[in-house]
Amino acid sequence: MSERTETVKRPQERQHGPMGPGMGAPSEKASNFAESGKRLAGLLRPELALVVLVVVVGAGSVALSVVGPKILGNATTVIFEGFLAGGVDFDRLHGILLWVVIIYIGSAILGLLQGFILNGVTQRTVFRLRESVEQKIHRLPLSYFDRHQRGDLLSRVTNDIDNISQTLQQTLSQVFISVLTVIGILGMMFSISWELALVALVSIPLTAVVVAQIAKRSQPKFVAQWKHTGELNSQIEEGYTGHALVKVFGRQRESRAEFARKNEELYEASFGAQFISGIIMPSAMFIGNLVYVAIAVIGGLRVASGTMTLGDVQAFIQYSRQFQQPISQLGSMANLLQSGVASAERVFELLDADEQGPDPDPAQSPDDDHGRLVFEDVAFRYVEDKPLIDGLDLTVEPGRTVAIVGPTGAGKTTLVNLIMRFYELNAGRITLDGTDIAQMTREDLRARTGMVLQDTWLFGGTIRDNIAYGRTGATEEEILAAAKAAYVDRFVHSLPDGYDTALDDDATNISAGERQLITIARAFVAQPQVLILDEATSSVDTRTELLVQRAMAELRKDRTAFVIAHRLSTIRDADLILVMENGGIVEQGNHAQLLRAKGAYARLYEAQFAAPIDEVEPPLDPVDPATGEIATVFDAPGVVPHSDSPRHAGEDLDDPDVERG
Repeated sequence: MSERTETVKRPQERQHGPMGPGMGAPSEKASNFAESGKRLAGLLRPELALVVLVVVVGAGSVALSVVGPKILGNATTVIFEGFLAGGVDFDRLHGILLWVVIIYIGSAILGLLQGFILNGVTQRTVFRLRESVEQKIHRLPLSYFDRHQRGDLLSRVTNDIDNISQTLQQTLSQVFISVLTVIGILGMMFSISWELALVALVSIPLTAVVVAQIAKRSQPKFVAQWKHTGELNSQIEEGYTGHALVKVFGRQRESRAEFARKNEELYEASFGAQFISGIIMPSAMFIGNLVYVAIAVIGGLRVASGTMTLGDVQAFIQYSRQFQQPISQLGSMANLLQSGVASAERVFELLDADEQGPDPDPAQSPDDDHGRLVFEDVAFRYVEDKPLIDGLDLTVEPGRTVAIVGPTGAGKTTLVNLIMRFYELNAGRITLDGTDIAQMTREDLRARTGMVLQDTWLFGGTIRDNIAYGRTGATEEEILAAAKAAYVDRFVHSLPDGYDTALDDDATNISAGERQLITIARAFVAQPQVLILDEATSSVDTRTELLVQRAMAELRKDRTAFVIAHRLSTIRDADLILVMENGGIVEQGNHAQLLRAKGAYARLYEAQFAAPIDEVEPPLDPVDPATGEIATVFDAPGVVPHSDSPRHAGEDLDDPDVERG
């Protein structure tokens, strides 16, 4: 895109969460009709040969159509002179009319051929544009999606590209035909009477001035129209996907009010764009009618004076009507062109967005498959002047389970996102089995890494398809084994079609916990070297969580595992627990060591278990924060210790069927 002449309004920033900067409003850029229109026309470059053929065929069709009135004028002259002479030469008249029929049939055939070729040119052009956008999306960094509303992005990919397709389809053919028709008719007019032709030419600059003035006022309206379309789509998409929360919190009125506001903005922009641009064609027709009247009067005077034949005047008047038609059509197409260029500008903004860095060439790949990860003086920040992780050093040996805990915003998820290269480091490096991950292809790195997120995401398809998504070519036995290991098999047989049950939009026909189990089974199928679990069991019930933890323990064997957890009871058996605050590791050790240290981990542990329990009822057999062991005496007034059923703090005290470790 060319450099804009007006100030760019940057996306509104907000406090970033674990996945990065917040999503802001789409940027507003001043429209540049000439540059964007030129670039849109440049999309036709691969079809240049066919475009030339379209011009040639169109020129033939127009040439035949504009010759028709001249020959038909000769027929009028034959009839008129015949009446004056007392007899019409019907043989000559039949010959003239036959030629007129042949000419118009030939013009129609060439017009159909031109439309067929041009339709293919347009559809292939839009096909390539959609491919470019699809490929671009896969090259965009995760930070781009953090900053842009999903609904607005979808609107660019669908609505705007469809609008471009419609614009090219409706205007290209008409522009060619109209321009060629104007040129051809002008030639015929000058061949009949150069004086009347000059009168007709007056309409061209007048129409051009009117169109330019109206277009200048309507173009910003079209830019606003498609911008508000994207915003409205975002609001609808959010309201639809979150409709349950809208109802739960009784926000239907606010949601309807927000929709009404954005809908009103779109209405005003669309009405303004269509109304202002709609003035173009009536204005052009008004100018054309004035010229038509002038030609009719002057032509009649010349017939009366004997300087022109009646047939020539009839042909010229017919040409003048045909001459105004393409000019009016060009004017009416101005609104389509403005709308299409406004959409093209939004698509070009997407295509011009900064991409993630290319993979190294040649790329490196670890010789070993152990999963040893080393962080060396790693630094990262989402915003330039706000450090998040700074000077991080960490070594994770193969087969070890590392738990990462800390308050919200401490950088836990950011740490694993850096392992996946969702974001690039600002300084330092991370190595996998001795190889810098920045020197590996992203595909190779992510093929060695499995990730289960707190927010489940399942694709449209069957449960079997979603499990098999973890690894291309997974066998039926591997899918079933993964399902049993992740306890999907426990509930799937209660569904109507078992593993062939089709999941609807957002997989709402199964529970949140069941969706999470399917994503865990997907990770089982992948069999990665490095496993990342980001609150992976947060959506399952307590009993299922304990069962899944056993399965995870099996899955983590001989693999490096990172577990992000808020419930500290779920990571007590981790080989290493990292406590993060403000992007740095403030403590590390196992569960017992960190409790004895009485530092940040002990404070988190006490806040999570002791404080809530003390407020309600003292625990039966509490864990001593100093030793990490179960206390046999609870030294508190009025409390009788229970020693017949020792339990660890943080376990489910309400489920007697849970097997205790």
